[in-house]
Amino acid sequence: MNRIGPIIAGIVAAIALASSMLFVVDQRQYAVVFALGELKEVISQPGLHFKLPPPFQNVQYFDKRILTIDTADVDRFITSEKLNVQIDTFVKWRISDPKKFFTSVGGSETIASDRLQRSLRDSLNNEIAKQTVNDVISGKRQELLDAVRLKMNEDAKQIGAEIIDVRLKRVDFAPEVSERVYDRMQSERKRVANERRATGAAESEKIRADADRQREVLIAEAYRDAQRVRGEGDARASAVFAEAFGQNPEFAAFYRSLDAYRASFRGRGNDVLVLDPSSDFFRYFRAPGSGGAAASARK
Repeated sequence: MNRIGPIIAGIVAAIALASSMLFVVDQRQYAVVFALGELKEVISQPGLHFKLPPPFQNVQYFDKRILTIDTADVDRFITSEKLNVQIDTFVKWRISDPKKFFTSVGGSETIASDRLQRSLRDSLNNEIAKQTVNDVISGKRQELLDAVRLKMNEDAKQIGAEIIDVRLKRVDFAPEVSERVYDRMQSERKRVANERRATGAAESEKIRADADRQREVLIAEAYRDAQRVRGEGDARASAVFAEAFGQNPEFAAFYRSLDAYRASFRGRGNDVLVLDPSSDFFRYFRAPGSGGAAASARK
């Protein structure tokens, strides 16, 4: 019985020693092994690894995943047009060199994030000062972000980090600038509207003038065709009358006399006709058959 206690104590001590000499590296982490406070080895491969027990060696872990810098602060910058803009950004970054990361910032993600934010503000300030508002919003936005990312990468390498991406979440005018910009945009929209109204009015006049011209042409052509048809009709009527009257000249003379009587005796107010009753005009009034008799006598 006296031997069982030391054996159990030895086994426990052996297990504790073995557990202090073995460590597991997750696939999402770097493991940095320190020997008596001095950085000895960086392990990036996941799995079970061996080290000396403390205090001879110990392990510190760093995140291998992509990290995000996204603060609630909105920074102000001045464009080449001397306009203040408010920009909200976020940055994707990761630790690329754990040894340099530990020696430069002591392995602190917070310190690294602060340094990268200062680099971001400096880079944005330099690049936006060269661009207009339109370039920042859409025109050369990607070129601006690429330039900022390259500049930040240079600074990030000094602390063992790498910039994956830089993006603008929002770009707004400063409050004191917004009203002035909106007034200018409104004036520009009014100018475009007036220009389009003027263009529309000119097109309307052109269309109206063309329609009037076509109307006059159609009326003239219709009048021409009507006159031609009327002339053909009158010619045809004259031919028919001539043919009919040629068959009975006395009837033709009588019919013309009736037309003359109708036209002469259609009274218009106080019109007065002074005629000789014995004139040839009244021959059919004197003797309706005299015209025929005269014609027979002439034959």
